[in-house]
Order: sequence, then structure tokens, then C-alpha cells
Amino acid sequence: MVIFSLEYTMSKTFQELGIAPQYLKGLEELGIITPTRVQEEAIPFLLEKGSDLILQAQTGTGKTAAFGLPLLTKINPQLPEIQALVLAPTRELAKQIAKQLFRFTKHTEKIFTEALCGGEDMDRQINALKRPTHIVVATPGRLMDLFKRKALTLAAVKYVVLDEADEMLSMGFKKELEQILALTRDRRSTWLFSATIPDGIQGLIKEYMSTQAQTLKIDRAHVVNRDISHRYIACARDEKIDIIASFLTKQLDNRGIIFCRTRAGAIELAKQLTLRNFPIDLIHGDLMQKERDKAMRAFKKNRAQFLIATDVAARGIDIDALSFVIHHQLPEQIEYYTHRSGRTGRAGKKGISLVLIDPRERAKIDSLENELAITFMEWK
Repeated sequence: MVIFSLEYTMSKTFQELGIAPQYLKGLEELGIITPTRVQEEAIPFLLEKGSDLILQAQTGTGKTAAFGLPLLTKINPQLPEIQALVLAPTRELAKQIAKQLFRFTKHTEKIFTEALCGGEDMDRQINALKRPTHIVVATPGRLMDLFKRKALTLAAVKYVVLDEADEMLSMGFKKELEQILALTRDRRSTWLFSATIPDGIQGLIKEYMSTQAQTLKIDRAHVVNRDISHRYIACARDEKIDIIASFLTKQLDNRGIIFCRTRAGAIELAKQLTLRNFPIDLIHGDLMQKERDKAMRAFKKNRAQFLIATDVAARGIDIDALSFVIHHQLPEQIEYYTHRSGRTGRAGKKGISLVLIDPRERAKIDSLENELAITFMEWK
């Protein structure tokens, strides 16, 4: 296993990384101009060699383009069969990946991608799979359900991508992942992306990936967007709603997301802000998929100015022009702070990540500063 830590002194362009002109035009229209560190290292390797890859990096590092662009170049549009499989832990992330792959191919020969997620009408998905499909982006449980119904075959799959592999294991998809990897043993390569490499991931690597797999690792200090200003307010728990309300009142047309650690906390905050007539919507993991989609459509179409979300439900949120995120509580894991704060400061714009903490939690701010190489300033 070859291991590299990503350290750079200069940045390359997507053209220098080997991306074809038809994809460059699409990237430019999406405002994706400068490659991230993960993209700089992964894209040339996957384009040139395309063999097994283990990439350890946090969320917010541009992984979709890092694996998506090389994957698209390896698809033969003339063959109407599933040639690649991308697995993701949540419906929202799977849909986001599929949408991004579609956007990348705006100026290329048509490559058909289908998102297969739980919580949606299975008959509709079965009918969709009757059309030519080159790439499937799926949650593991729904993919196996459809496979058992013989709605699709994995016989022609040459590439399997595991995105946020540790999240899939933590959500209980170990059995499904093993089944899918066993069903695609004739694949040419496996590309595994994960924020952490726990024992469960090591087991998958040992059983289903080449001993010569290349491993790339990017440290947390190179993950966080430098266009984000990190701020904090030390306050008592019962002061948080008043502080958030005061902040939102001053935002004029600015839009943002408020993250809560728990479903109950998100529901209570939404109730309190609604009583104060703020235009908010809410998503959390216990909502039906139809309800979550409705809330996201309302937010994307600016019918709701502010969104309250839990971490699990928020994975896959991809909305530009958000001016801020507020952390009602700090998340349990550092990776979630990176994911949350990365919802703002996108496409070269500035953003604010505001954390509300108990005065006794100041040490957690120090820990975030040290781990992510960022600086927090107190919000006045």
C-alpha cells in the first residue's frame, strides 16, 4: 500500500490535471475554477492509472469532483449498461452526487446517471432503470433491495466508489457493502473515500481491495475554506434563542442555516423562531423523505430564508450564496464542524460560521483551532 500525505507549494489548473476541454467548460460555468488539494492529487492518479485508491479526507474537500470527473471519462456512452456504481450513506448526499455528475456532463456526450435512494417510490426507480443507465448513485440498502427484485444487474460494473465509507458503516450498512463488493468482484477498481479509517474500514480494504492500493491522506488543516470567518458567542443555554433571533433580525436578505445536534432541539428551535415570525423551514432525520424534499425545495427557491437542520439530515445540502451558518450547539465530531461550516463561503464568497457555546466549553473552541488550523474571534 502506497501512502502519500498531501503537501503542496503551488496550485494547478484542471486543465493541467488532465481534465478534457468539454468538462472544463462545464466546471467554469459551475464556478469551479481552482482545484482543491484532494482534486490535485486524486484526479491525475485516477485518470492515468484508475487502480484502487483509498483517500482519507474530511467533508468539504471537493471529493465529488475528485472521483466524479475521472469516473465520467471512463464511461463508454455507447454501452447502455451500468458501468460504475457510487455508494453514499444518505439520500441527500446520493442525490447531490448524481446532480453534480449531471452538471459536469452538460457539454459532453450524454452519460446517464440514476440516483437510487430509500424513502422514495421503488416502482418509479424500477421503471427508470429500464432506460439506458451508465452510472448508479445509491444508498446501499435501496441498491440491494432493487438487486433482489432483479431491477438491475451489476455484472458490467467496472468501477465502485465508496463515498463517506465510515459514515456508511456507522449507519449500519456493513452487510450491504460486503454484499455489493462481493457482487462486483469483476470490477477493475475500487475508490474509497472516508474521513476516518476505523477497524471496519480496514476490514473492507483487506477483503475487497488490492494490496497495492494507493492511499492519499489530507490533514484537517488543509480542509477548511479560508473564506469563512469563524466566530463564537459564550452564553447560557436559555439565552441562545434570543441571541439567534437578534442575529437573524440583522440579516436583511442574507440567508443561512442553523445547525442543531438533536432532532428535539431542532424542532424546539423551529417552533420558537416561527412564533417570532422568522421565515424558516426545518429538516431532520425523522421526517419522511417527501417532507424533507419539500423543505429543501422551499429553501432552495428562497421561499424560506433560514433553514434549521440536524447533521444527518443536512448531509448533501448544496446551496450557493449562503451568508452564514449558526451552530446552536457544537457537533459531536470535528468532521461535522467542517461539513457544517462548509455550507457557507462557497464559490469565492465570504461567509460566517457562528458558534454558540457555554462559557465552560471554551476548551472545545481551542481544540477546533488546533485541529483545523483556524482562528475563532468572539462575536461582539
